[in-house]
Amino acid sequence: MPAPALPACQSVLPGAFTSRPRIGSDTPDGAAPVARRTIRLHGHQVTYLETGEHSGGPAVVFLHGLASSSSSTWLPALELLGHDVHAVAPDLLGHGESAKPCSGDYSLGAYATGLRDLIVALGLDRVTVVGHSFGGGVAMQFAYQFSELTERLVLVASGGLGREVSHVLRAAGLPGTALVLRTLPAMTPSWLRRLTHTIVRLLPGGPAADVEELGRAWVSFTDSGARGAFVQTVRSTLDGSGQRLDGTGRLYLLADTPVLLVAGARDAVIPVAHSEAAHQLLPGSRLQIFDRAGHFPHSEQPGRFADVLVTFLATSSTQRADRTALRRRLLDPSTSGCGR
Repeated sequence: MPAPALPACQSVLPGAFTSRPRIGSDTPDGAAPVARRTIRLHGHQVTYLETGEHSGGPAVVFLHGLASSSSSTWLPALELLGHDVHAVAPDLLGHGESAKPCSGDYSLGAYATGLRDLIVALGLDRVTVVGHSFGGGVAMQFAYQFSELTERLVLVASGGLGREVSHVLRAAGLPGTALVLRTLPAMTPSWLRRLTHTIVRLLPGGPAADVEELGRAWVSFTDSGARGAFVQTVRSTLDGSGQRLDGTGRLYLLADTPVLLVAGARDAVIPVAHSEAAHQLLPGSRLQIFDRAGHFPHSEQPGRFADVLVTFLATSSTQRADRTALRRRLLDPSTSGCGR
């Protein structure tokens, strides 16, 4: 059976929320001001949040998850981190207020390359990459492709570390997703709320933050460009049985890269066991489990997340990419093809 036709796309989503997030003059007392900026890359608008450019701290890039945006997921942490780090949090192509081209390449490799281009265009040198959920998969791909630009890696409730995901995400990988999503613009907000609560019943024990983010995702799908980008991304990363891509087989390539894994003990979207298993495969990595958090530990407990990240940045040293060491690992029979 042929795949459902993708919905028509538009270039930029003009804001998915009824109220603007706290940016600039609305920032609470003591928090770092966060600016929203735009840049054009390859003819497409990329919107990003930035703070701490004059802090003198290390450069850190934050990547959001699927059907999310930097404003909705990273803003509380950025306001706390801007005094210590130079933070850049882009809306990935097809998300938030960045462009949503119909003919866009929404593969992990393309997202990683787009991140490389943004880093170079902004004049950054080497960066710590922090990725949440799907953004964790992009972060790992970036570290593999552009090790010379990667200083550290932080994976937050990361995808790409195992097959299992929630029933909701598995359903998104089934044929007909595009057709279902095309009905959303005809729904009233009250119907969307009912639909969200119906779906949330499939996430037993999920924290309120997970419910809120899922609701935001559904609202974003009323935009045709966001729907199209979501469907194309899902086709390359999910199917009816779970995640199609597993990055654990290449984790050994990160042996010289400081890695921090963060997960929520109550995550009903991606099992916390994925982060625990990755920690075992990376003996030098660090693991932080947030006991009362779900799939969004960084936005549920931004203060704790900021403290953990700043401590990791201050107490981990990095090495320049070594091509000789990389070649040795690639040819090592104890790691190559072992399913790690």
